[in-house]
Amino acid sequence: MNVLKFGGTSVANAQNINLVLNIVADAAKKEPLVVTVSAFSGVTDLLVAAASKAAAKDKTYKDIVNQIEQKHKEAIEQLIPLSDQRELIDSINSNLNHLKTLLDGCYLLGELSNRTSDTILSFGELLSSQIIAKALQQKISSATYKDSREFIKTNSHFGKAVVNFDITNKLISDYFKASAAKATVIPGFIASSEDGNTTTLGRGGSDYTAAIVAGALNSSQLEIWTDVNGMFTANPKIVKQAQPIEVISYQEAMELSHFGAKVLYPPTIQPVLKKNIPILIKNTFEPEAAGTLITSAVSGKENPIKGISHIDKISLLTLEGSGMIGVSGSSKRLFEVLSHENINVIFITQASSEHSICIGILNSDADNAQKAINKAFELEIAQNKIDPCIVEKNLCIVALVGENMKNHQGLSGKMFSTLGKNNVNIRAIAQGASERNISVVINERDVKKALNTLHERFFEDNTKQLNLFVMGVGNVGEKFMDQIHQQKKFLKENLKINLRVIGISNSRKMLFDEEGIALKDWQALLDNGETANKDAFISKVKELNLRNSIFVDITANESIANIYDQFLQENVAVVTCNKIACSSAYANYNNLKQLSRKYNAPFLFETNVGAGLPIIDTLKHLIASGDKVNRINAVLSGSLNFIFNNFSDTYSFHDVVKEAGVQGFTEPDPKIDLSGVDVARKILILIRESGYAMEMEDITNNSFLPEECMNTTNNEDFFKSLVKHASHFDQLLEEAKQKNSRLKFVASFENGKASVGLQFIPSDSPFYNLEGKDNIVQFYTDRYVDQPLLIKGAGAGAAVTASGIFADVIRIGNV
Repeated sequence: MNVLKFGGTSVANAQNINLVLNIVADAAKKEPLVVTVSAFSGVTDLLVAAASKAAAKDKTYKDIVNQIEQKHKEAIEQLIPLSDQRELIDSINSNLNHLKTLLDGCYLLGELSNRTSDTILSFGELLSSQIIAKALQQKISSATYKDSREFIKTNSHFGKAVVNFDITNKLISDYFKASAAKATVIPGFIASSEDGNTTTLGRGGSDYTAAIVAGALNSSQLEIWTDVNGMFTANPKIVKQAQPIEVISYQEAMELSHFGAKVLYPPTIQPVLKKNIPILIKNTFEPEAAGTLITSAVSGKENPIKGISHIDKISLLTLEGSGMIGVSGSSKRLFEVLSHENINVIFITQASSEHSICIGILNSDADNAQKAINKAFELEIAQNKIDPCIVEKNLCIVALVGENMKNHQGLSGKMFSTLGKNNVNIRAIAQGASERNISVVINERDVKKALNTLHERFFEDNTKQLNLFVMGVGNVGEKFMDQIHQQKKFLKENLKINLRVIGISNSRKMLFDEEGIALKDWQALLDNGETANKDAFISKVKELNLRNSIFVDITANESIANIYDQFLQENVAVVTCNKIACSSAYANYNNLKQLSRKYNAPFLFETNVGAGLPIIDTLKHLIASGDKVNRINAVLSGSLNFIFNNFSDTYSFHDVVKEAGVQGFTEPDPKIDLSGVDVARKILILIRESGYAMEMEDITNNSFLPEECMNTTNNEDFFKSLVKHASHFDQLLEEAKQKNSRLKFVASFENGKASVGLQFIPSDSPFYNLEGKDNIVQFYTDRYVDQPLLIKGAGAGAAVTASGIFADVIRIGNV
């Protein structure tokens, strides 16, 4: 005989009940069934509210009773033919009249006893089970109804009665031995005392009813039908990638349930646990889904971690002091105090020095516990032997659960390192000798990040989700977004990187979507976004607190460069093509590098020099391997190289500079490029990355621009000045021809000195044939003495700059 239990959502309305009836009818073809049902969804809450209002002399309890009556009579009308309703309606009316009488009594007396409360609450299951039994008879003629109070016997502890299994098991066994019904519907949650009063079985009572019957009948299986596809590897509401668990042990299931998995309430499955009866958790709304089988026999070849769960709203209480060391009974006194106050201890950890003991309890119990503990240890506190009890609130317990964890080394290390990499601070740790779970206490605000990070590490085939917040979606930014859209599938399949853009902003609008912005429509979505605000953008990134968050700066804005520290301190990586931060005061540059190391938040800026060329990355590897850079020669401005390569007798300097701007080779303010400031920033960054401390003011800038051009304050005036001084630029071109040279803007560093300026490059120089917008860098090092290490390639352009930014993002994904 099989036992099926259907919860409140499964029997919420007639539509859902029809699904239940189909499931039961199919199952009854194979073997006789016992069908345990809960009250209709929401009815138990209505009964609690009605009882409270009646006891408080609030006449609106009658309105609630009318709601309950209406709900059940609507179900009868929709489920049962009119010709078969009379007998059932008479029974339902009788129950409802009894309910009204009890509530009227509560109203008159102005009180609600536990005994009366149990009887009132019992009507939810009594009403639903009778209706469902009658409806089932339309599909299975031999189906019947049985009041579970007739064979589940308890003591008189109203509210959470204790079952007398000796009597109960015999009554259940005797009844079903004599029954020929193919399906018997019984109400869950309710029982009766030995003297005949109605009692209830407490939280998870309907599950408990089903387990009691399954245990008494030695059933082949207990099926619990609910609204989810079984137990999951994590809470699917928090971890979208959570997967159903196909098979799990009793112990693992109880651990996960204890730590917040709502499918089961651990005490309720004890009757089947004792007899090794498997439990199958199924979804009423997806009956074809496999569900989760809970059994004693579980293979050890699977992932040793079965699930990740959590308990929120936790407070950590710490009692510490030298007066506890070597003193027997301190722990006993502590737990006796909590027991006396009826406070449940969820988490315990104690240092081997005996200097302190930490316990985790619910936030709601924290203040009461603190007062009681301080009172119990007031003598030791007064003598300074023990410190007053310390309370930390708004914490959360996160647990890895798995039966086979004890057979796998390094799981704790992986857990702690994974959390650490995402700046999730662990406040306390506990692990039992059975090694069935590893629990940590963290800040409640980090729970979503922690659960997703751990799930990614242990369940998602090492797929790493990167969450991007992009500021600046102009020319380069647009190319960057297009490249992400194009490569998203490739990255997931080949590099195990799941790339999501969560936030984007330009100077006018900003947009956020925690599930990831639809990249094919990002421009239209952004146009309809909220008004851009830098501080609000930062706050949103912090508020979301997503794992593997990356702030991508694709602006040339100094105010944006000044906020990198706020992201790094929150463990948000920074990827930037904005050169301002790394060429600012050395103290600021160094601080950003230190914050990156301290908070384990990558700070990458490959595109600061050479756009997409791997110049900085190559330099970092040289330094890391122990080499020393002694000299640098470089053409670092793709825009200036483009300008001087195309400047000719037939193509004026003004027109070439205009064209460079159109093609996206120059900064929005072209004077930054032509003044040499941009090149000075780039060589400064290379010098600093080589290990030298240098400031921008230390670089000699030999500008080729006339002073009037340099003193302009806007682009319009700047371009006018280029036309006015055309002869100056023509003269430079003519001089280069006379010397059989080409004009290149060169950056140099040697012997602690750096300079930038226009040079006449002879034909035998490797810089001479540098075409288009290309860059070239020569590193002379202790290892590369006679022949420098040379890096050459396209050093400007929206597409290559975007690809360089993209490469930095991928580097973070591969860490």
